[in-house]
Amino acid sequence: MTTYDLTATPLREVNTALHAPELEGDITIVNPFGAHNVAVGLNAPVKVTVEGHVGYYAAGMNQQAEIVIDGNAGTGVAENMMSGTVVVKGNASQSAGATAHGGLLVVEGDAAARCGISMKGVDIVVGGNVGHSSAFMAQAGRLVVRGDAGDGLGDSIYETRIYVRGTVASLGADCVAKEMGPEHLEELTGLLKAAGFTEDDPASYTRYGSARSLYHFHVDNTGAY
Repeated sequence: MTTYDLTATPLREVNTALHAPELEGDITIVNPFGAHNVAVGLNAPVKVTVEGHVGYYAAGMNQQAEIVIDGNAGTGVAENMMSGTVVVKGNASQSAGATAHGGLLVVEGDAAARCGISMKGVDIVVGGNVGHSSAFMAQAGRLVVRGDAGDGLGDSIYETRIYVRGTVASLGADCVAKEMGPEHLEELTGLLKAAGFTEDDPASYTRYGSARSLYHFHVDNTGAY
C-alpha cells in the first residue's frame, strides 16, 4: 500500500502519480484538510482511500477506480464520473455526481442541492436527504434517496429513474410519481445492495420519473419550459 501525506507532498504531484500508466494496488491519502481536486481523472482499477474532508470536485472524471472519502466532500464530488465507484462516508455539498455518465456514487450522509444534476447514466445512492433541484435535467441513470428530497425534484427530467423513501417537498416540471413494478423493485434491491443498505424494504420507496409531456414543444406547455 502506498500512502501520500498532503502536508508533505503537493497535491499536483500526488495527482500526477495517480495518473501513472502502471498504477496498481491500494493507495491512501492522508491530511487532505479540504483540498480541492483530490484524486481526479483516475483511470486504473485501484482503490484510493482519502482520510479526511475534501473540497471541490474530488474524484471527478473517475474511471475504473474505487475511491473512498472518509469524511465530507465539497461541491461536485464525482463530477463527470465515467465508471468505477466513489463512496463519501460523510455528507456531500451541492452538485454531487453532476453530469456523470456511469459508475456508482454513494453518499452515506446527506447531499445538498442539485444532486445528480444532468446525470447521464450514473447510479447515485444517498443515505440521507437531498436538497432542492436534485436530478434537474437528469437524462439517464438512477437516483436513490433513503431520506427526504427538497423542492423541484426531477425538474425537466428525461429518462432517469428516481426512488425516494421519505417525503418530497415538491416535484419539478414534468416529474411525476410512477408505479412501482416488479422490475423496479428488483432494480432498487440491487442498487441498495451495491451501496451497502441491505436493511431497506424496496416496497417502502416511491418511484418518480418523466411524464414525457415536455419532450417536444407544444404551445400549451410554454409556461413549463
